[in-house]
Amino acid sequence: MTISRLSLLLLLALLSASGQAADLKLSFVSASRAELGNPHDLKLSPDGKYLFVADVDNDRVAILDPESLALVDEFGADHQGGTHDIDFDARGRAYVADTHNNRVTIYEMEGTRARLVGELGERIRGPEGVLAHPNGIIYVAGAWSGNVVAYREGEIVGELGGLSSPHDLELARNGDIWLADAGNSRLLLLSPELEIKRELAQEKYDFNGVRYLDLSAEGILIAADKYSHAVKFIDADGELLHVLGDGKAGRGANRFTTPEGVEVRGSELWLSDSGNDRVVKYRFVVE
Repeated sequence: MTISRLSLLLLLALLSASGQAADLKLSFVSASRAELGNPHDLKLSPDGKYLFVADVDNDRVAILDPESLALVDEFGADHQGGTHDIDFDARGRAYVADTHNNRVTIYEMEGTRARLVGELGERIRGPEGVLAHPNGIIYVAGAWSGNVVAYREGEIVGELGGLSSPHDLELARNGDIWLADAGNSRLLLLSPELEIKRELAQEKYDFNGVRYLDLSAEGILIAADKYSHAVKFIDADGELLHVLGDGKAGRGANRFTTPEGVEVRGSELWLSDSGNDRVVKYRFVVE
């Protein structure tokens, strides 16, 4: 009997959930109770005190306590539209993908209080991903314009086109950039000059609308695969280590409906279970 690739992935997920996976073990910790609406990407504040959530349907950035997942503050609801992503630069400024307004809004932050100080919008439509790179360049993924645009001090210094609904941009340990090319169900590794260096394709990983991602300290790539209702863990060699979720929409420990956001720090992992309007927290160990 021939086993389909999807069936194999589901088998890996079941083995991992039962503790038989040798390399990666995850445990569910908690879920948020705050009133969120289709939360997308997540980002811890530079000091780790707060978890910033792109709260799409509420047109805001919701700020949660990363331990209890309680709502502690918010900003942007009076001027954002379809908020999808957030990142921080080396100075602590916040860059927010204000998707429906076709711009990235820039804020000076003082704790949880945000002051709007600028925006980026040239040559992008429907931005859904933003990365403040240590090289001083802000990279923005235009989901509706099918491109990634690089800005330095507000001026365009690079562009990659020919993409399909690009979403998240995340920093690799060597300064390269991982991009979720969602409409093509693949991940791309880009140089800071936006040259394609590597592709993780749908055929190997059964991606189905892969959206937002993050990298652990061990270099494990953690990607929310929206329409697979799963989160996939890929090691530095490109091997699939673990699939969290059974491929069916649901709600509960190890079950998701159209997950989107990912944030990891140390052994703690936060995920946006977007279709269930909640953020969930896990702990994981790499052995």
